[in-house]
Amino acid sequence: MSVSILSSFHRQAVFCRGLGSHLTADIIEAAADVLDQTSATGAAILNWQGDGLADALPLRLTGGLHALARRGDFPSLSAFYRHQTGNARALVRQALAQFDAFLLPWLSSPPQTNEVGRSGALMAGLMVATERLNMPFELLEIGASAGLNLNLDRFRYRFGTLEAGPLDSPVLIAPQWTGQIPPDTWPEIVARAAVDQNPLDPTQPDVAEQLIAYVWPDQTERLNRAEAAIDIARAQPPRVEKGDAADWIETRLAKPQQTGTARIVMHSVFWQYLPRETQARIKAAITAAAERATPDAPLGWLRFEPEAVVARMQLELQLWPRGESRHLADCHPHGTDIAWVDHA
Repeated sequence: MSVSILSSFHRQAVFCRGLGSHLTADIIEAAADVLDQTSATGAAILNWQGDGLADALPLRLTGGLHALARRGDFPSLSAFYRHQTGNARALVRQALAQFDAFLLPWLSSPPQTNEVGRSGALMAGLMVATERLNMPFELLEIGASAGLNLNLDRFRYRFGTLEAGPLDSPVLIAPQWTGQIPPDTWPEIVARAAVDQNPLDPTQPDVAEQLIAYVWPDQTERLNRAEAAIDIARAQPPRVEKGDAADWIETRLAKPQQTGTARIVMHSVFWQYLPRETQARIKAAITAAAERATPDAPLGWLRFEPEAVVARMQLELQLWPRGESRHLADCHPHGTDIAWVDHA
């Protein structure tokens, strides 16, 4: 294994451990110790030409191993994932030898967790926008993956002392909350659409299993929440178009906006993966739409993205025609804790 690939595995293990998944970290460290050229999967990793960390290469492999454990075809690995009993290095080595054909395709695309916990921060941002604009929303999500977060108004929430959302929802998002709570102003979403370069259809059983396999296996609350969100998506399928985010948002924002409806562009843990040219085009499209915004047809830009410290996300909201920009919260990447910093 090249030094850079080896480093990406060890750095990813540190990140996973720091974010509370010791099992995933153990599996990644085991893989770093046992990968060799004897399997096609091992050879593909060892000969990887890109940036292993930026390409989420360790997490591509752990997604495949988690899927294999969930299938039950390798009982010893399944037992390790359930009870963390056994030798991780020996199990990963055996999995690569016996299930090479199953694991290799998992390296072909980056993980798409479509983390539902991020809806907590996004919903809090929409509640602020609702208080400021007092009108229904047309929601446009870029980089939506399977579109699970497009159903965020079908989840229920607990933000400190504030309870919000439909009481009968099987999805409860209750992050650890510090600071002021957002305004108790539930948004009305009258239209929603999304785009992704590789959209996943959560109504398909194999796709649903793929999404769940990318969730870290020792974080049962996240697993249960993902499964419940997929159940909602089966009943209320999100509309995610296949396409380039810049092309799509340029076309969408150029369309006439209904008077009395706010148009909100939303994305989460997406911006960092875009080429600079694509970022510039999206910014230009939003800037052009912002110049056309009026009090009766406003525009919003809601972002849940890393800034200087990748281990924390910042929730940012900008609204036009006033152009006000607010840093609302600092958040865990999975939305498990939210520190509200906005005092407006």
